[in-house]
Amino acid sequence: MMAAGGGAAGGAGWRLPGRVLELVFSYLDLRELRSCALVCRLWHRVLHGDENSEVWRSLAARSLAEEALRTDILCNVPTYKGKVLAFQHAFSTNDCSRNVYIKKNGFTLHRNPIAQSTDGARTKIGFSEGRHAWEVWWEGPLGTVAVIGIATKRAPMQCQGYVALLGSDDQSWGWNLVDNNLLHNGEVNGSFPQCNNAPKYQIGERIRVILDMEDKTLAFERGYEFLGVAFRGLPKACLYPAVSAVYGNTEVTLVYLGKPLDG
Repeated sequence: MMAAGGGAAGGAGWRLPGRVLELVFSYLDLRELRSCALVCRLWHRVLHGDENSEVWRSLAARSLAEEALRTDILCNVPTYKGKVLAFQHAFSTNDCSRNVYIKKNGFTLHRNPIAQSTDGARTKIGFSEGRHAWEVWWEGPLGTVAVIGIATKRAPMQCQGYVALLGSDDQSWGWNLVDNNLLHNGEVNGSFPQCNNAPKYQIGERIRVILDMEDKTLAFERGYEFLGVAFRGLPKACLYPAVSAVYGNTEVTLVYLGKPLDG
């Protein structure tokens, strides 16, 4: 496709009507579309000018499970391009504890009822630059420990016992929703949010996580309320959205939102 695209850009192909280009692009996968966007300004405009174009609708229909598109999992991702990118940044089926699996919708982790085990999962893609936001919510009991946050590729995703796995070493940072503690390097780094009688997490409540790799901070929102910065001084490394859970049959959903909206 790159050879054909490059040749088209150098000849008459780049002058094809946008609707024709859109039709051609609707047959390509995400990697091919990224390459096409670099060919010329017209192709870039056709691909990124309308995030609900037939290109992105077609790719969403081919990439995402029907359940993800017809339920409210992606209700806070308004465009089809955003939905495709959310799936690209969802939980990895190959980078999680052996005691969990990712459901057919592509966004929800299910923890099997295994005794004396703490189990986690990372997303497919991590971040070493830029600003990023994603939502996480529990769809079952929290148990004694339920942690959301970030981890490097070196952080373990399974251990014996019921512990705060995320935040148990210097490779991960987490917020335990059960007791409102911040965890890193095996230590409690204070309570969060930093207010008197902070409300406990309610099942189904969406928590928005905001990672700023420019300022090296991790912050959280609940609903539309900014709860504050939880961690500062994050390392210059590739950091992955991650969770860890202990309760049997509990389910956790994670949806990448893209660049956070300020204000």
